Order: sequence, then C-alpha cells, then structure tokens
Amino acid sequence: MSSIMTNVSAMTALKSLQSTNKSLEATQSRISTGYRVAEASDNAAYWSIATTMRSDNKALSTVQDALGLGAAKLDTAYTATNSAIEVVDEIKAKLVAAKEPGVDKSKIQSEISQLQEQLTSIAGSASFSGENWLSVDSSATGYSATKSLVASFNRASDGSVSVSTIDISVTGTKLFDAADQSGILDTEFTTTGGGAVTVSVSTLDISASGIDDTDLDEMISAVDSALASMTTSASDLGAAKKRVDMQKDFVSGLMDAIDRGVGTLVDADMNEESTRLQALQVQQQLGIQALSIANSNSQQILSLFR
Repeated sequence: MSSIMTNVSAMTALKSLQSTNKSLEATQSRISTGYRVAEASDNAAYWSIATTMRSDNKALSTVQDALGLGAAKLDTAYTATNSAIEVVDEIKAKLVAAKEPGVDKSKIQSEISQLQEQLTSIAGSASFSGENWLSVDSSATGYSATKSLVASFNRASDGSVSVSTIDISVTGTKLFDAADQSGILDTEFTTTGGGAVTVSVSTLDISASGIDDTDLDEMISAVDSALASMTTSASDLGAAKKRVDMQKDFVSGLMDAIDRGVGTLVDADMNEESTRLQALQVQQQLGIQALSIANSNSQQILSLFR
C-alpha cells in the first residue's frame, strides 16, 4: 500500500543510515584516538583494568628512579671503600717497613699520618644525596643502621598495594662512627708491647715513646684485620649493587609487559579499523541513495492526480 502519511521504505532506509553513521562515528573515534576502548562506556571492565594498570606503571616508573638513586648510593660507598682499601694497604706496607732495624720511624709515621688523613677524607666524601654510609654518627636523631632502597610496587589479588624494599645494613660497612668509634677504621685496640698504646687504624702512631716490635706486630695484625673487614664490606656492597641492577632490569621489563597487556586490551587494530572505515563510508553513501529513492516514491503519487 502506498501512503503519504507513513513511508515505510524511507523509515527503514533512515534507520539503516543512522546505524551506519553511528558505526562510522565509532570507527573514526578509534582511528583518531588509537584506542578500541577509550572510555568506560566502550567497555567498562577493560577500561577499569587499563586505568588501574596505567596507574601502577607510573608507580613502577618512580620505583625505577628510586632504584637508580639507590644504585648510585651503593656505587659511591663501594668506590670509596675500594679506595680506602688501597690506602690501608699502604699503611700496612709502611708498618712492615718500620720493622726494619735502624729505620727512621718518625719519617714513616709522617707518611702514615698523611694516609690516615686521606682515609678520613675518603670516608667523609663518600656522600650521595645527603647520605653517607661510611662516615656516620649513630647517635644522631633518626639514624638507622639499616638503609632501605625502594625496590618494587606490588598489587595483591585483593587490590591492596604495597612497596617492597631492599634493606642494607651499614653496621659492617661503616669506616668511622663519630658516636662510639665502632667503625672499621676507628675501633680502638691496645697493644701489649713496650708502648702499650690504645689506638685505631686511623690514629696509630709508631713514633710514640716505647713502641717496640711487639707493638708493631699487633698494629700490623690490626690493620690486616681491618683490611679483611673492608674486603668483606666491599663484597657485600658489590653484591647489593648487583641485586639493585637486576631489579632495575626486572622493573623495566615488567613495565614493558604491562604496557603490552594494556595495549592488547584497549588499543585499536588500525588495519582492521581502516578497512571497516572504507566499508562504512560505502554503506553511508548507499544509505543516502536508498533514503533518497524511498523519499522519491511519495512524489510519484502526485502523477496520479494530474
């Protein structure tokens, strides 16, 4: 039945064109943004997951920066410890030389004193970002013998979050402690020879009155023990630095994996979208023509009244 009140063909063509235009608009949005899921209305579940994981990735980026800072602190302490080992080695050699009969101990002590000042300088300079792990004051307010480096950002299955750390004890790495002289180089010992002096590696004086071979032997033994402790300290710092470097690589890889996962959920396939766009554009043109034809049908009714 032909009716001028209700044009069924035009209504059908209009609905089809509206549907095509809606799909075309969605496709153009995906192409312009690059996202298949750009907002919650596109896919609430995927959008929620992607938003949460992007936030976590920003936190991981901060963790990566913190690990870089921690690695720098470790490297500073490690480098300074190695330099101090070389200086203590020189002191040990000077003490051995002082055992030679007839040697001028005051001149050797002059050299040792310079080396001792160098040790103090090395330990005092081993500071990074306001932290010094080699020259400390354990009586200072807020002092902690355990240094914590931010290592990772974790999200549990129940949605709770936490930050894990790598803890490093400086009790065995400190060279000087201003509070109680408990560092490797300022821990005092008392010789049992003729001099019977109470000294540390950083304060020993072979030119003092009464120093004999027994005192020298005990000083050499004490310096050698300090060298052993410093070697252990350098090994610990090196192992910690290696772990931090491994954690940095892991966090970097984890961030990439999260980016890939989020991309799989919400990124648009541009090849697919470009193909769909071309098809929808053709459908749009056909829909416009179909609507035009449907609207022209009512015009033909006028010819019946001529």
